[in-house]
Amino acid sequence: MKIGVIGTKGGWSSEKLADAAEQKTGSRLLIEMDKVVLDLDTGSVWYNGQDLAEIDALIIKKIGARYSPDLLDRLEILRFLAGKGVRIFSSPSNIMKVLDRLSCTVTLQLGGIPMPPTTITEDVGLACRALEHYGEAVFKPLYSSKARGMIVLTAGPGAREVISEYKLDNPIIYIQKKIDLGDRDLGVVFLGGEYLTTYARCNQGNSWNTTTVSGGKYGEHEPDKEIISLAQKAQDLFGLDFTCVDVVETAAGPVVFEVSAFGGFRGIVATSNIDPAQRYVEYAVRQLQGSYA
Repeated sequence: MKIGVIGTKGGWSSEKLADAAEQKTGSRLLIEMDKVVLDLDTGSVWYNGQDLAEIDALIIKKIGARYSPDLLDRLEILRFLAGKGVRIFSSPSNIMKVLDRLSCTVTLQLGGIPMPPTTITEDVGLACRALEHYGEAVFKPLYSSKARGMIVLTAGPGAREVISEYKLDNPIIYIQKKIDLGDRDLGVVFLGGEYLTTYARCNQGNSWNTTTVSGGKYGEHEPDKEIISLAQKAQDLFGLDFTCVDVVETAAGPVVFEVSAFGGFRGIVATSNIDPAQRYVEYAVRQLQGSYA
């Protein structure tokens, strides 16, 4: 059995997953998508002399250093491989549904998942009106992670100028009412659709968000059944093999920010005795063995 990992060389989680695959299967293949060639004439996909259509499975850990629309094209190459019979965790088609923040939000809303009040528009004037209604809001790029590119605006003089400038790089303006996070939000993790664990991202008082990029720290957390049930319902909408649902507890009950396209390992490792890379590889192997039976 040969399982390749889609990731970045030198990336902590990618290398960890590739190591786990090698330990389980005896072979190691870490694939960087910018070095992959799709040959439609022969129906093959090549990476460093290896025809990826000939291996048993791929696990997608990272498909690029930063979220962008370009990642959708890389997923199309992997969708071609999936169509040739290669098992891919998670399905490229399913990742496409969640990679774009707006696509993820629409699916969550149609699924009845509670979220912060949100407005999407291309019109600066209407964006200003939404900001005035919310009082304070977070403007979020459609492709980003760890709060990169997000800005917090308060209604008032000068807001229109900031929004106009923001729109130059973000034609579709995604506006979400700023929610009081308290001192934490939660990452609720699922593997194969089953609940795995939860960790907290704790604000250290130096940022409006809890991401580790902004100084947040991971902490242990045992959620109540209501939070797990909500996160389960949210992740069920996407059919991902491994994911993390971002949840915040509010006075009105828990709400979901988003469902992660890939899920992170660091929060799990920092707050539990679970080895997520080992668990993910073992899950993939069981799925493959079941399909061979």
